[in-house]
Amino acid sequence: MIQILKRRILDLANQSYQSGTYTFSGFLSTGDQALFYEMEKEVSFVPWTLFGGGADCERKMRRFGSEEMLGYEEAFPISCLIVKPVIQKFADALSHRDFLGALMNLGIEWDILGDILVKENVGYVFCEDTMAEFLQEHLSKVKHTSVSCEITKECPAAVKPEFLSQELIVSADRCDAVVAKVYNLSRSQSVQLFQTKKIFVNDRQYEKTSGVLKPRDVVSVRGYGKFIFNGCINETKKGRIRVEILRYI
Repeated sequence: MIQILKRRILDLANQSYQSGTYTFSGFLSTGDQALFYEMEKEVSFVPWTLFGGGADCERKMRRFGSEEMLGYEEAFPISCLIVKPVIQKFADALSHRDFLGALMNLGIEWDILGDILVKENVGYVFCEDTMAEFLQEHLSKVKHTSVSCEITKECPAAVKPEFLSQELIVSADRCDAVVAKVYNLSRSQSVQLFQTKKIFVNDRQYEKTSGVLKPRDVVSVRGYGKFIFNGCINETKKGRIRVEILRYI
């Protein structure tokens, strides 16, 4: 599977370079994006960009090509499907899992879907343009709730992330220490997350437990959540460090 993805990435880069056109991958998970970063030197002959439909989307497409290289601009082929209960007061309480299950039941491939966000029982589904009308036509029920679908090319304001600001006292601004404090883990539990490749910093897989976080680093911990490290505030009398994080709600 890894080798197939690597070949696909290299093929897209070569196609863009040789044909003088933009090429796009499907939506990539954070793990797939980390794999791409391992190939940066192999595809350095063509510019690339990552985007998922919104500034803070985790699942992202990769676009090869740039306006400077090709002489024109081409937008990412991403739409957002707004999925609403037909009658809100009779609707089930709908979760991310419910929306994902309903979409998978349509028999579609996982890589045509980006992030699925749920706000106030409304689902916001990022998907490839070519599948948007199919989903609009065939997605009629989520769980036991009848739904309607609207397609937009804009990122809805409702999906912009909300943050909880927290101040924490840690032994150091090392990634392992901050992760352990944010998620109330022991040092050994935190280290295990690094060893099992579940830590990502700025979309890149991160294995250095002793690595020092920089202000505005975005840390994603698979299975736990995501936060922005906002930097150190001051040092306590006992020589520990007070830091601020912005935790995604």
